[in-house]
Amino acid sequence: MNQIEAARDKLKKEFESLEDKKAILRSIELRALFDGIREVEPEKRGEYGKAVNALKQEVHKWLDDAEAEAESANIEPIDVTAPWDVNTTADKRPSFLPAAQGSEHPLMSEIDVISDIYQRMGFVVETSREIDDDYHMFGSLNFPEGHPARDDFDTFMTDEGLIAPAHTSTMQNRVMKKYKENLEKGEPIAVVIPDRVFRNEDLDATHEHTFYQIEGVYVGKDVVVGNLIETLKSYMSDYYGEELNVKIQPFYFPFTEPSFEFAVERPSSLRKNNSEEQKWLELGGCGMIHPNVLKEAGIDPGVYTGFAWGFGIERMVMMKHGIEDIRHFESANLKFLRQFK
Repeated sequence: MNQIEAARDKLKKEFESLEDKKAILRSIELRALFDGIREVEPEKRGEYGKAVNALKQEVHKWLDDAEAEAESANIEPIDVTAPWDVNTTADKRPSFLPAAQGSEHPLMSEIDVISDIYQRMGFVVETSREIDDDYHMFGSLNFPEGHPARDDFDTFMTDEGLIAPAHTSTMQNRVMKKYKENLEKGEPIAVVIPDRVFRNEDLDATHEHTFYQIEGVYVGKDVVVGNLIETLKSYMSDYYGEELNVKIQPFYFPFTEPSFEFAVERPSSLRKNNSEEQKWLELGGCGMIHPNVLKEAGIDPGVYTGFAWGFGIERMVMMKHGIEDIRHFESANLKFLRQFK
C-alpha cells in the first residue's frame, strides 16, 4: 500500500501543476496503478484493487472541487445595497413610496423631545456607541474583577472580547474627560447620552433585550443628592406636563455611591394587579458618582462631586402614552405606529 500512497502524492503534485485539470484522468501514474492490479498476488489483489478505486474517487473529487472553485470565481460580485441591477432601464425600475407617506418612529420623536428638555436645562447631548471595550464598559466604572456583569451570560460579547453596551454608562469616562476643562472654567460638566443598549433579558411587557436608555452625568463643586433628585423631578414634570409621584430607594451600582433606584407611579394600564410592587415602575438607577470613577477620568473627588443616572426611554414613553407592552416598539405593527404619526 506504500506504492499507492506514493502514487497519490505524485498525482496530487501533477494535478496542481496542470492547467487542464481533467488531464489528470489520463495520467500515466493513474493508468499504471490499474495495470498493476493483475500483477498483484491473488490473495492481495482484492485489497489492492479497492485501494486503487478509492484513489480514483479521490481524484474525481479533486476535479469536482476545482470546477466548483472556478465557477464561483467567474461569478461577478453583486452589490447587495443596490436597489436594482445596473442594466435595468429607467422605465422598468421600481418606484419608491413618496417620503410624505412615511413617518418618524415614535421612539425617535420622543428622544428628540427628551433631548430638548435637557438642553433647556443646560445639558449637552452626546451619542453612545453600539460596540465597546471592556475598559469603558467595566474598568472605568469601578467594576471589580469577577463581577457577575462581566460574565457573558449577562452581557453580550463578541469572540474578540468586544461588548454590546448594556448601559449608556459606558460613555461616562469619555464625556467627563471631554468636558473636564469646564470645571477649570468654573462651569459644571452636564451631559446626557440617549442611545441603544443590549441586555440578556427575559422578555415581558416591561423588559426587552434591546432598548434605548438615556444617561445623565453632572459634575461640579458642592453637588449633593438633593441636586440629583431635583434635577430628575424637574425633568419628569416637564416631560409629563404634571407632577408625578416618584420615589427612590437604596440600591447598589459599582459606579455610584450612594446608589438608588428611581421609580414613578404606574398608570393602571401598566399594572398586572394592585400589589405594591405593581404600583411603581422603575425607570432606572441613579446616584452620586463614585470617587474612583471621578479619579479614573482625571477629576479630583476631593474638589468635585457629581451624580449620574440611566433611565429606560421606552418605559418613559409607555408611561406618557399608556402603552401596555414594550414589545410594541419593535413589532413593526403599522396599526400601533400610525397612532403617533
